[in-house]
Amino acid sequence: MSNDVTFTASPDTAQVPEVSSGSIFASSGRTLPSYTTPVVLVASLLVSWLVFHFVFKSESLFAPLIVGVLLFMLIMRIVGYVVEGSRRGADRMATIKITSAFVLAVIPLFSLLYAVIVEAWSTLSWGFFNNSTQGMTMKGAIPGVGHAIVGTLIITGTTALIAIPLGIFTAIYLVEYNRGGWFGRTVTFLVDIMTGIPSIVAGLFAAAIVPLLAPALGFYNGFMGAVALVVLMTPLVIRNTEEMLRLVSNELREASYALGVTKSRTIVKVVLRTALPGIVSGCVIAVARVIGESAPLMITAGSPDGFNYTIFNGQVMTLPVFVYNMFSKGEMELAWGAALVLVVVVLLLNLFARIIAHIFAPKGR
Repeated sequence: MSNDVTFTASPDTAQVPEVSSGSIFASSGRTLPSYTTPVVLVASLLVSWLVFHFVFKSESLFAPLIVGVLLFMLIMRIVGYVVEGSRRGADRMATIKITSAFVLAVIPLFSLLYAVIVEAWSTLSWGFFNNSTQGMTMKGAIPGVGHAIVGTLIITGTTALIAIPLGIFTAIYLVEYNRGGWFGRTVTFLVDIMTGIPSIVAGLFAAAIVPLLAPALGFYNGFMGAVALVVLMTPLVIRNTEEMLRLVSNELREASYALGVTKSRTIVKVVLRTALPGIVSGCVIAVARVIGESAPLMITAGSPDGFNYTIFNGQVMTLPVFVYNMFSKGEMELAWGAALVLVVVVLLLNLFARIIAHIFAPKGR
């Protein structure tokens, strides 16, 4: 039968399926030109826009875009299956769907960056980065975000100094030393709970525990804000480091033990050395996660108008809180400018992480 898969056998060979020309998996042998996809896409979008503009008298761009994309997929499905056959047609449709999903995911990112840059561009100046909002109502004063930048770097840096070593050491215990005992299971359970804890709860915890343990610090200070961010950042570091350590092959550990190397030195020189790029990337992602938190810092670090370089004394302004305050006061230009600074800081952190990961990556990778 022409549409069935038949088998041929011989004494010297195994049975190999032969696909007849009429099989559902058959290909026509023809391929659409490379320019077919973009041409059909542009034509579909143009036809959709013309129909909505002249027939339905609609000035919207969203509806013609959706209809145009659906029309494009329908045309490509029909043309691909007719010209290229079922197998290549299915492959082309899968490629189109994956590309469409990628574009759909990237569009909000680029639109966000575009909006932030356009809205904040007019605000950028040396005075904006160097000044604070103290005395911003005075005539000729240039309000700035300098005190928020300083506060963000101080609080986030303190958070990283506490959370990163604590998270890495905890992950090392869970992966290398834990043998399934009750203590290890309890730590894992608590880490899972802390990963999803609301940020405002972390702020309330810090506001309650810091005055209890250190009454001299009082209320509203940068260290209290750092403690709140440590509660949020530590489980992220633990979970990422744990996954990176589990990816290290056990053969590397066994080879080190076979050479007489101690367990602690194996962990430091082999396991951590191999997993270092992933650990660094995860730590930077955790920093980027907490650097934009505003709720816990509003109830712990406060929102002063001037500079404060001391984390243990007085309120400390941060960029997320600054954005919220300026938005509440109607100072939208300052809010957009601080948002752009926050985006740039996160970008620089990611670039720094990539450089560090490249430098410390194992040789040959």
